[in-house]
Amino acid sequence: MEKYSFKNDYSEWCHENILKTMMTSNLEQHEWYWHDYYSEKAREFIRKKIGNKNSDVYFVSGGTQANLISISAVLKHHEAIIAVKTSHISLREAWAIEATWHMIINKQDDNGKLTVAKIQEALDIITMPDHMVRPKLVFISNSTEIGSIYKKKELEEISFFCKKNNLYLYLDGARLGSALTAPENDMTLEDLSNLVDMFYIWGTKNWALLWEAIVINNNKMKEDFRFHLKQKWALLAKWRLLWIQFYELFRENLFFELALHINDMAIKLANGIKEKWYEFMLKPESNQIFPILPNELIKKLEKHFNFYVWEKREGSSVVRLVTSWATREDMVDKFLSEI
Repeated sequence: MEKYSFKNDYSEWCHENILKTMMTSNLEQHEWYWHDYYSEKAREFIRKKIGNKNSDVYFVSGGTQANLISISAVLKHHEAIIAVKTSHISLREAWAIEATWHMIINKQDDNGKLTVAKIQEALDIITMPDHMVRPKLVFISNSTEIGSIYKKKELEEISFFCKKNNLYLYLDGARLGSALTAPENDMTLEDLSNLVDMFYIWGTKNWALLWEAIVINNNKMKEDFRFHLKQKWALLAKWRLLWIQFYELFRENLFFELALHINDMAIKLANGIKEKWYEFMLKPESNQIFPILPNELIKKLEKHFNFYVWEKREGSSVVRLVTSWATREDMVDKFLSEI
């Protein structure tokens, strides 16, 4: 058979509802930039979902652009970011943040997550404030780069610490839907919005052709944000290309319905692998799972499936399996039968 991919969650184009809405509205005339009907409705939908009518909402084409524009817009050049070593901005954004003259203070993660203790460590290394960068923004991801999720208590502790120490809290939401619909999640989108200053909601990695929705809750971070969008090529004349996708996903509850399917497929994969007595690098919690498999078995699986070999070990390796909104259950069954 042709190889089936568990390599990422953006191999498929987008949900059919998005294509239908784009086609039916194709010849409609609308105002430019963010003044059209779909833009207005999309902002209305997201504000309702997060329970904050005062949040500013903007759209950009991808996660790296969301991180780069958001972080560089709110920090002065002498201000730095605190993140874990495994974070996306630290490892997989080609120094995009550093290229805007901002240092990233990397700390060791706890199963992919940042803790208050690690944030305090980053603050403690600044012993000569006039000669060293000033830590100003705490960067976290939910879910993390290795699939773990933040519980409400963990995020509350980080949020309280940031407010106490005059730090911004920013959340990378590249896989936020999976995190918020994970079986062990205890947070809502409204909870999250109340605890972080700025975050973005995923689109590119699932369901949509391209988009991420940047949500700004802190009034201090809102000023002049549109100028940064324009300067960094994110302010589009036909911006409704991005907004219309969000309009369709949040018009009812499609966003969370598809996220549930993503997690259902990941859970089925994880449970099937556990039944074969294989262990995991860390406990599966979202749509990225990391089983430890014998190298000989991996070679056989690679004949029919695409996936990442994450970490090589003696006689075995950690592989990363990722499910998407369009993952076929019969292919999950096929993968498990091959094992």
